[in-house]
Amino acid sequence: MNDELAAQYERALAARQGDSRGEVSAVEIVDALLTAARTAQASDIHLIPDAAGAAVFWRLDGVLQPVTRIAKPLAPNVVSRLKVLAELLTYRTEVPQEGRLRWDRGAPAEQLAGEASSPSPPGDVEMRLSTFPTMYGEKAVVRLFVGSGAFRRLDDLGLATEIRDSVSDLLLESGGVFAVCGPAGSGKTTTIYACLREVADKSGGQRSLVSLEDPIEAAIDGVAQSQVNPAAGFDYATGLKSLMRQDPEVILVGEIRDRETAETVFQAALTGHLVLTTFHAGSAAEAICRLSDMGIEPYLLRSGLLAILSQRLLRRLCDCSTETTNETDRFGLDITSCCVPAGCERCRGTGYRGRLLLAEFLRNEATELGKAILSRSDAADLEQLAVQAGMKTRWQSGLDAVAAGETSPAELIRVFGSSRSTT
Repeated sequence: MNDELAAQYERALAARQGDSRGEVSAVEIVDALLTAARTAQASDIHLIPDAAGAAVFWRLDGVLQPVTRIAKPLAPNVVSRLKVLAELLTYRTEVPQEGRLRWDRGAPAEQLAGEASSPSPPGDVEMRLSTFPTMYGEKAVVRLFVGSGAFRRLDDLGLATEIRDSVSDLLLESGGVFAVCGPAGSGKTTTIYACLREVADKSGGQRSLVSLEDPIEAAIDGVAQSQVNPAAGFDYATGLKSLMRQDPEVILVGEIRDRETAETVFQAALTGHLVLTTFHAGSAAEAICRLSDMGIEPYLLRSGLLAILSQRLLRRLCDCSTETTNETDRFGLDITSCCVPAGCERCRGTGYRGRLLLAEFLRNEATELGKAILSRSDAADLEQLAVQAGMKTRWQSGLDAVAAGETSPAELIRVFGSSRSTT
């Protein structure tokens, strides 16, 4: 167990109890856990039930780390308390549930942060709770959207200058689909929200902005936001068809999950609406192929797709990193030297502090690329054509980051996989 993380939680818990050693309650545990997680700038909290109670982990810089344990009598009550805060049904433990967490932050975070070297908590943090039934009880995951406070605008994301400028220009378009893709935890929501805020700022209230989300993860001024409710028959596809009669100009669709939603998104794009959305795909070229595999006609992709931004988050090396020429540390990459993590108090001994964003931007404007989309070319061919048109891949950006000492070969391989190191 990470002793420092456990100590941080214990300090927060002691502060919630007024430094008393009386019996602790589920309310105090939840308040202390959420406060400590915010102070550590964790992105997720995991409560995993087992025969003895529940193990608590949280995710720092994209890596899950152990924090503490909650004994069996209290563990279910802690999950119930989280469900109360998220306005979920506490008596329904046999089905998954999810919702936004409404929580009073309580005591000042600086009072609970402990050592001065601890990172400062972000300003406003939106949180979402997801519960899932297991053989030992409900597993609960709290996602903390620090991006709602720290990464509000395009300039805050750390995108390469040319990509940031291209995205900014694209957001002035009056129609078409702009998709942000990547796996879970790659920052898609943070990026798409930053884009929507950019649109709202630039429009000055002169464009009709609406969203359809599942769930709403941050409130944005000037945007009419709506949350789908599949149990009531209000899903993405149904909601989008209704939104089309609301005179929108810019539509945010939280995620393309099925063929019907994808078709409606592209029909909206072809009828004079700018649609911002997210999509699960490994790369920009793979996103095009996945949409085609879902049944979207090539002419719709060619005509309706503006661009795809594919992104990943890699841990950034701490200042304590050291340079090496050791072949083992290079993981087969075509480099002569690299920096590797060392570990110090500032990075909690991990060797990494913070993360950097790697992105590739594929704009659907090159003639040859458009022909390849119409002919249903595979992802490798599409990527090659995009590179010839000037696209810099995430892998190449990662290699550049390693060469610049921003991250390590091990971290690059952790995120992209070992097979890329040989290509």
